[in-house]
Amino acid sequence: MEPKYKRVLLKISGEALAGETRTGINEDMTNKVAREIKQLIDLGVEVAIVVGGGNFWRGRSSKDMNRETADYIGMLATVMNSLALQDALLAQDVPARVQTSIEMRKIAEPYIWRRALKELGRGEVVIFGGGIGEPHFSTDTAAALRAVNIGADMILLAKNIDAVYSDDPKTNPDAVKYTDLAMKDVIDRGLKVMDLTAATICMENNMRIQVFGLAEENSMVRAVCGENIGTLIK
Repeated sequence: MEPKYKRVLLKISGEALAGETRTGINEDMTNKVAREIKQLIDLGVEVAIVVGGGNFWRGRSSKDMNRETADYIGMLATVMNSLALQDALLAQDVPARVQTSIEMRKIAEPYIWRRALKELGRGEVVIFGGGIGEPHFSTDTAAALRAVNIGADMILLAKNIDAVYSDDPKTNPDAVKYTDLAMKDVIDRGLKVMDLTAATICMENNMRIQVFGLAEENSMVRAVCGENIGTLIK
C-alpha cells in the first residue's frame, strides 16, 4: 500500500487506550495501537501523537475543585498515557520521544518545535503530552495546534466509535452516519467531533481530519493510504 499522507498527527482518547473498561491502561489495546503505528513508520509516514487523559481523570467532572487545578491534573494524566504508549512503541523497536508542554526533565523532553520536526524527520514518533500546558484548553485543541505547528497533512482522530453521527447511535437507532463533512458544518450543527476551539483552528488552517474507530483492524494504515474508513472532515 502506498501512503497518501507523509506526516500525520494521531489523536487518541485516553478511553480508547483503556479498552472496554474505559479506565486505566489496557495493555492489549496499547500494544495494538503501537503495532499499527509501527506499520505507518514502516511505510515511511512521519507520526506525531497527542493522547487524552480521560481514562484517568476528567476535569469537567470535578465539580468542587478549582478548574485550574483540575485541568493540571488532567495534563498529568496525558503524560502518564504518553509514557505508556512510548514504552509500547519502544518494545516494537519503534523509536519514540515524549515532549511535554510543562517541563518534566527526568521523564520527557520539553516541547521544542524545531526539535520535534528534526525527530519526525529521523523517523521517530513524537508524543506530545500535557496538552498545551494551560488550563481551559482540551487535548483536542492541543492536537489541532500541534498538527498545525508541525505541518501535518492530516489529523487521524481515533475514537471508540467508527465515524461521526448526527446523534449517539447507541441511544438513537435513526442516527445518520456521515462519510464526508465540511468543518463549517461540524461547527454549525454542533456535532461532537471536537470542541469549538480545536475545530476553528482546523478550519482556519485547512487541516483535514479522518475520524475512525480505533478497534477496527489496520485502520490507521488504511486512513493514511487514502481510504475513507469513517468520516473525512475537510
